[in-house]
Amino acid sequence: MDLAEFDYDLPPQLIAQHPSTERTASRLLHLDGASGALRDCAFADLPALTGAHDALVLNDTRVIKARLHGTRESGGRIELFIERIAGEREALGLMRSSHPPRPGTRLLLGDGAAAEVLGREQDLYRVRFAEPVATVLERCGSVPLPPYITHAPGPRDAERYQTVYAEKPGAVAAPTAGLHFDREILRKIKDKGTRISSITLHVGAGTFQPVREGTIENHRMHSERYAIPLETLEAIRGRKVLAVGTTTLRALETHALNGKTAGESDLFIYPGFRFRVVERLLTNFHLPKSSLLMLVSAFAGLDNIRRAYAHAIERRYRFFSYGDAMLIERAT
Repeated sequence: MDLAEFDYDLPPQLIAQHPSTERTASRLLHLDGASGALRDCAFADLPALTGAHDALVLNDTRVIKARLHGTRESGGRIELFIERIAGEREALGLMRSSHPPRPGTRLLLGDGAAAEVLGREQDLYRVRFAEPVATVLERCGSVPLPPYITHAPGPRDAERYQTVYAEKPGAVAAPTAGLHFDREILRKIKDKGTRISSITLHVGAGTFQPVREGTIENHRMHSERYAIPLETLEAIRGRKVLAVGTTTLRALETHALNGKTAGESDLFIYPGFRFRVVERLLTNFHLPKSSLLMLVSAFAGLDNIRRAYAHAIERRYRFFSYGDAMLIERAT
């Protein structure tokens, strides 16, 4: 398939720069992939759209304060974006610097936290810290907002760019479909008889990377760590699985393909993929030419997604991480 098939024009003013006043105040576009029918709803309507036949699966990853600023000990500013914590005092990350740092380069980060570059592993640098990585990030790091959000992260972002059920630190981007939930709406969904469980997939920085291959089948996905508890597999058995977010869907469909409850997922889903587990998907609106737009096109049908996005633009829905949501019933 040609990359141009997944492009669309989005007015810049529809890119949500800030979260809604309340988590559940977003709009919800309901798309039936089988019929192509569209319905404008509010996110607060979600409990009425679930029932005892559903299993709602969340991604409980927690966003770390992955962006660090500092200097080389010898001089010169650097920015270090932690992609993955690789041990108590080691991490892999992207680095911006006037010159590529060599192994042995010493860094001073934030309030003077010391670190040393150990070497390069493809696009990432392996860095060893003088104290636990998690301690440095919490003290000196900032919230890694997506590149299309133009303001500097503040205290409100530290709260709202995190789901209310986030538990396991490790993501450098939020599983944004989950940002719409508060505790009350989860209680209402549970009261409808829906089983609620979770997986963990630590979202990597690659989620923001555009697909650059003209023929999308040549694209190679970034790899992300996932884990699926056995109780989640039990909870979804015999029920209609409603995945909250593309990350949850990728973890469940990866398990369906390889049988592993934990590991690395580099699953690239585009039209033609055969879904084995997920029947309903809650997701946000995605960037043009992105792998996530290809995923929802596979799930709902490319023509349905084109119509839904045109409808959302016409009705002035808010797009991307802090934007509105879609509930998609899988195309047959």
